[in-house]
Amino acid sequence: MTGIVHVVLVEWNTEDAAVPERATALAHEHLPGIGGVVSVASGPSVSPEGKEEGFDWMLVVRFRDAAARDAYLPHPAHTPVAEHIGAHNARVVVFDVAA
Repeated sequence: MTGIVHVVLVEWNTEDAAVPERATALAHEHLPGIGGVVSVASGPSVSPEGKEEGFDWMLVVRFRDAAARDAYLPHPAHTPVAEHIGAHNARVVVFDVAA
């Protein structure tokens, strides 16, 4: 069984600090309770390299396996996070990798 790491990079369409703070709160409130979610991490970059290319915030969700990731996408607990990101992004990249 191979786990999945789901990475979401967001460039917000606002300078309002409450937007990424709310995204982090929603992610940590709703996502850990979804079956097959192993861990959730999110927040702004703390890298000293400065290579974010305009992306302001990242969400990383580790899943037990691809089936858990597939069940997460339509899960009702995922909806508030996805809707918040959808309403406030200028750009989003989603990248999944087997790990």
